[in-house]
Amino acid sequence: MKLRKLLLIALVLCAGCDQQADAPASGNSAKPSPTATSAPPSPATAPAGINSLAQARRNFASKLLEEHRDGTPVPPPPPGVFNLVRYEAPLGKMAAYLTPDPGDGAKHPAILWITGGDCNTIGDVWSPSPASNDQTAAAYRKAGIVMMFPSLRGGNDNPGVQENFLGEVDDVLAAAKYLAQQPYVDPDRLYLGGHSSGGTLALLTAESTKRFRAVFAIGPVASATDYKGGVPLYFNQGDRRDVELRSPVRWLSCAEAPTFVFEGAQPPSNLTSLRILAKANGSPHIQFLEVPGLTHFSILAPLNDLIAHKIQQDAKGLTFSAEELAQLVGKR
Repeated sequence: MKLRKLLLIALVLCAGCDQQADAPASGNSAKPSPTATSAPPSPATAPAGINSLAQARRNFASKLLEEHRDGTPVPPPPPGVFNLVRYEAPLGKMAAYLTPDPGDGAKHPAILWITGGDCNTIGDVWSPSPASNDQTAAAYRKAGIVMMFPSLRGGNDNPGVQENFLGEVDDVLAAAKYLAQQPYVDPDRLYLGGHSSGGTLALLTAESTKRFRAVFAIGPVASATDYKGGVPLYFNQGDRRDVELRSPVRWLSCAEAPTFVFEGAQPPSNLTSLRILAKANGSPHIQFLEVPGLTHFSILAPLNDLIAHKIQQDAKGLTFSAEELAQLVGKR
């Protein structure tokens, strides 16, 4: 089951988690990895004349040490909740779940959501989940917002292999193009969001395009190499360019769309990563927001409720006040 797999992987992927965090209430013995303290990749490692992530990624061949594919078929979604679709990506057609046309003739806001854990692979995102760790992001579809969950290269039975946050950016952009073309979607109200590893990928995507009206990255890390503790990374971590192109902290100044980076302030969380990112930030378009009283997991349900409400009310731009975020702990 996808959500169970997400929980198990996310407990390991929570790379910046505080070490004093307790084991999950489920009794799973997985422990958060030590706090990420590595220095951000230096801008001096970029070749001369390259100042944007999109430019740096162009024609770059990653040095993958292993070709990994998930290989599992995409589970069929419940009728009327999601349709299983295939969108055209650079390596071929990729599977995705998409909200059906509500048939009201209106154009609706839409969000592309990147799951945590193995963010290349999709599965059950419709079964009810506990408020303490709601990986389904169901608040958006319940608010009448069109949702698309894309799988990415090497995930499920898709073409290609997993690249750990490199070519996957191109797949997210291809999914956004597909979503914007749906007749019941307002292409001017297209949003991107993700949690944990999905938050890292969402942040890298925000640094590569201004296509989205706003981006919401929940619990990302500063660099893909911060993911430790048994989670496989298939690229050459000894190659500075391979690492740099997977490091959101290096490209923050490239973000042009409004981008909001959130994390719970209570362990377990990637709070250290959020603070590293915030300290390095040079973009006026990115805000880094700590949410008191919530963890990497309990932040999801109340925060997504808040974001969904703001998307429905979004006419001239989104804002999040400290007072609003402080109130989320009482809405778990």
